[in-house]
Amino acid sequence: MSNKNIYDEEGHAHFVTFSCYKKRNLLDHDDAKRIVLGKLSTQLAKHNAKLIGFVIMPNHVHALLWFGEKGHLSLFMHDWKRESSHKIKEYLMNSEYVKKFDLRKPVWQRRYYDFNVVSDRKTNEKLEYVHNNPVEAGLVKNPCEYKFSSALWYENGQSVGVKIDYV
Repeated sequence: MSNKNIYDEEGHAHFVTFSCYKKRNLLDHDDAKRIVLGKLSTQLAKHNAKLIGFVIMPNHVHALLWFGEKGHLSLFMHDWKRESSHKIKEYLMNSEYVKKFDLRKPVWQRRYYDFNVVSDRKTNEKLEYVHNNPVEAGLVKNPCEYKFSSALWYENGQSVGVKIDYV
């Protein structure tokens, strides 16, 4: 996936970010975001992973993940991006938005960014960043107004479509 080193042997949580190819707004529509969320849920179960927090923006995704076993991050990310890519292309092919995007191009940028999170302070810092992303982008005024984020779960325990586990 990436030429940079991925440190997945320490048992740390991972703050990951990945973007749509050339920053296209392929996730502008809720159905596309639901696809990403559904495939995230599938991969969490498949890889025995825990999701600490997330946000799905119109052209990128942030997630805080933790794996019970070492060495799962690269495969997890590969599977999540591959499976969501196929489903997003299927969705776009059957929608009016197909004219806006060249579906021969990839859905995702090839690489993803990974940051090892080693303390509660850093976890909370990353969660705040994730939850404020839609506010900073001007999509909502309050993080809890954005449906495709774990902010509502942290604010009042409300379901966000995928299981959240603060590790």
